[in-house]
Amino acid sequence: MIYQWSNNIISSLGFTTEENYTAVKQGNTGLKYYKNPFDFPEDAMLSLIDDEHLNNAFSSINTKQKTAYTRFEKAAILSVYKALEKTNIDVKSKKVVFILSTTKGNVELLDKKESEFYEAERVYLWRSAQLITSFFDNPNEAIIVSNACISGAAAQITALRLLQQKIYDFAIVIGADVLSKFIISGFQSFKSLSVDICKPFDKNRCGLNLGEAAATIIYSSIENNRPLLSNNIVLLNGAIANDANHISGPSRTGDGLSIAIEKTLQNTNIQDIALINAHGTATPYNDDMESMGITANQLENIPINSLKGFLGHTLGAAGVLETILSGVALLDNMLLKSNGSENPETICPLNIVLNNQNSFKTHFLKLLSGFGGCNAAILLKKT
Repeated sequence: MIYQWSNNIISSLGFTTEENYTAVKQGNTGLKYYKNPFDFPEDAMLSLIDDEHLNNAFSSINTKQKTAYTRFEKAAILSVYKALEKTNIDVKSKKVVFILSTTKGNVELLDKKESEFYEAERVYLWRSAQLITSFFDNPNEAIIVSNACISGAAAQITALRLLQQKIYDFAIVIGADVLSKFIISGFQSFKSLSVDICKPFDKNRCGLNLGEAAATIIYSSIENNRPLLSNNIVLLNGAIANDANHISGPSRTGDGLSIAIEKTLQNTNIQDIALINAHGTATPYNDDMESMGITANQLENIPINSLKGFLGHTLGAAGVLETILSGVALLDNMLLKSNGSENPETICPLNIVLNNQNSFKTHFLKLLSGFGGCNAAILLKKT
């Protein structure tokens, strides 16, 4: 089996998994209203990592590196560092691979004003990945997964396959993205942003909130010396289906998502599933599409939540961050509420978690969908 050895979350709610989970469990949101963020001409509801906190935490890391790192790189490195602190893994080993999930990387460096302190190649994802692995003296070339909003799930599926084939002993999966004027303006061009805290699966939903985060999961197939032997999360299966519907969205009827779910749940007892952690962006299009894909697999009665009302849509970090929070909640026998959801209404009715509740079931399903018609599902359980 493929076990989670360690994890970490860096977000507006805290710089550890424990801080983030506690805040979410208590119903606290990291989303705040910002006036003209990043010199963008409109106001926005965002979840932003505190710069001072990030710089202070990063400067406390003992390193011989003299590189000037970007916010994106600092957040990613710090998340990995904190995850590794909980283990005895030799990160310098050839049997350890880094997998980086991101949709934007250092995209703000396309602006000459932002890029004057960095080499031209810094805007490329391969260069950021190279700097992250070299920080830890890892000898392998990092694997980069940049497949729109499903990147975090796709990266975990990549780790699953590599570890099952015994190519590596450990896979360090990093999901990271930070915001910029470029990113905010792109989503605003779709008229998809809400100036209020988003309302996933709610009849009054009117758009998404953007967020930034860095989250790390360390996976391994090795059982010996594994931390938390009897209280851990196992990655069981995953699948990706691209319906090639449109440049900015999956099939309106949820066909691709339905296929991804069906392939992921092969030979699974649906009665064991405690929760579906949906993509749940709070846009009318996404939430209706998800409701159809879920219903097509007869899962509409299973409790469903979205965590976007706590941390926003964190892009390439979303799949990793939300997997961690859902897994920690499952170990706590808890289903986290879908913040912002008050009056559920989608084309196909769903069982939305409106308040925290207990569950003693063993599995959860994580869903993601994104631009280009891509869809992904992963299945995890607690031991």
